[in-house]
Amino acid sequence: MFHCGRINIGICFAAQTSGQFSLSATTLPLSSNTMTSTSLQTPALTVWYNTKCPVCDAGINAQQNKLLTLVKSGQVAFRDINLEPEALRQFGASVEDVRRRLHATDARGKLITGADVAVALWRLTPGQGGLANVIGNPLVLPIARIGYDRFADLLYAWNRRKGHW
Repeated sequence: MFHCGRINIGICFAAQTSGQFSLSATTLPLSSNTMTSTSLQTPALTVWYNTKCPVCDAGINAQQNKLLTLVKSGQVAFRDINLEPEALRQFGASVEDVRRRLHATDARGKLITGADVAVALWRLTPGQGGLANVIGNPLVLPIARIGYDRFADLLYAWNRRKGHW
């Protein structure tokens, strides 16, 4: 575990089926009970977000605290795209893409974006399964995606005007 200012970063290596290794980092709020994962499993969900956006950072920190058990066990990871700007290059996603919308990868390596990431997080979060079922419903999800994308566009523009990056 490395200590960097107000955060701890736990790092583990996960073997892939191809025989290659991937680096997995978990960012947790610094507290007396913070622990890092020693698991060698690939996280069920790795969420890429932008810590330079104060709204995004606060939202992810709140969600991360609700998922602390899964984060500690290595089942969920939250990673700052600003620290690993090339991390999603294989999917054609840039830092700017992640600054506009949440991105995540699942255990199979599938890329998930926007409202679908929120639904995936809610499915894993105790007490938020019902919300995931409502918003993730095939009839509601397309509308949720449009709403998420419009809000994300406004938030991105606000962050640019404020000079957050």
